[in-house]
Amino acid sequence: MKCEKCKKVADGYIECENMILVIDLILHKEKVYRHLFYNMFTREILNFEVWLWKLAFSFLILDTYKIFVLSRIGDGLKSSMSIASLISCYGKLLMDVCFGNLMFLMMLFFGIRVLTKASVGSTSFKDAVLAILVSSYFKIFLVGTMIWEFPSSVLYINDIVVLSSNTVALKVITESSMPKCLAVCLSAYAVKFLVMEMLNGSLLIFGGIDWA
Repeated sequence: MKCEKCKKVADGYIECENMILVIDLILHKEKVYRHLFYNMFTREILNFEVWLWKLAFSFLILDTYKIFVLSRIGDGLKSSMSIASLISCYGKLLMDVCFGNLMFLMMLFFGIRVLTKASVGSTSFKDAVLAILVSSYFKIFLVGTMIWEFPSSVLYINDIVVLSSNTVALKVITESSMPKCLAVCLSAYAVKFLVMEMLNGSLLIFGGIDWA
């Protein structure tokens, strides 16, 4: 589409290859996020609710796997666990992660309400959640830990990149300032971290059971 006023191309990314989009996503360019949220991931183009549930499920699975890896690195879980015990432990981790992310969403909802009141644009909470899920694409690199061994610091660096990407996505979708969006994302992740730390005590007790 061309702008009615300046007659220039409004979204240059329409003509770009997918690899260019990926590179600019990694570089956290706001223009590519606008392209995704307003020209690709729209209610007219895709089945919005289905994509939302698929991304949420993938988000939870990867989040649970990250906690599982951190627990094994910290010797919270024994390496000689049986398959049944491993599935049971992973199921408990998944429930803890679901509860932690529920608190995350509640804090995010409160923050978005504050941002949208101070912003000119109007943002649906579903749109904001989709933006957060899409901008958490860097979690996919956790799959690499299934093949190669990494120190726990790599997982924390991954979290920092996800946080920065979420901040840019929230800025684009709410049309608010970067510091305010960063404050909202930091608050939501802080609540999630505190909840997971509270639940981690029961995880360590669970991991300390002799499964033999």
